[in-house]
Amino acid sequence: MARPRRIVLVRHGESTGNVDDSVYEREPDHALALTERGLRQAEETGKELRELFGRERVSVYVSPYRRTHETLRAFHLDPDLIRVREEPRLREQDWGNWQDRDDVRLQKAYRDAYGHFFFRFPQGESGADVYDRVGGFLESLFRSFEAPDHPPNVLLVTHGLAMRLFCMRWFHWTVAEFESLSNPGNAEVRMLVLGEDGKYTLDRPFERWRKPLSYWVNG
Repeated sequence: MARPRRIVLVRHGESTGNVDDSVYEREPDHALALTERGLRQAEETGKELRELFGRERVSVYVSPYRRTHETLRAFHLDPDLIRVREEPRLREQDWGNWQDRDDVRLQKAYRDAYGHFFFRFPQGESGADVYDRVGGFLESLFRSFEAPDHPPNVLLVTHGLAMRLFCMRWFHWTVAEFESLSNPGNAEVRMLVLGEDGKYTLDRPFERWRKPLSYWVNG
């Protein structure tokens, strides 16, 4: 099995929905574009990725959303060195179709009280639903490693929640641990690095906004 030396996860750059949540009332979530600032963020991250990968080949998986495709394009990776596949299982959490801003803010308050992992948005998904489809993608990714010529790098261009859930699934984090972590910033990178012991480690942790609250009794 030709396991990659690096699995790099990148959140999309700043989108119009990140700066104005009323846009969800007029445009589908999947169609939201990067802002000018988001484009610059992606270009800066692209410089880091090109330096990291050098002339090595990269297997790229990108969410089908416009903002992730625009982020990937702004990386300016050498087309002769990358193999790009659109992967719907890496899409953003579904919050329903057209979104009323006031209703979404109310639903977010419910989610904060109920728990981000288990709360399901009406006509949408829960964090647990996204976890399941990310887990399905991971199974496909593992099978791709069986190819003897698999590239030494994997790049996932996706969304903040999907990044956290990917790592949760990979490292077997608990729900309590997941609930304590914040999303990465726009165009931020997290990297799983293969060590000499054959195990992957995360290059830097996600920021934590609270101490994990577990159901387990200590002692």
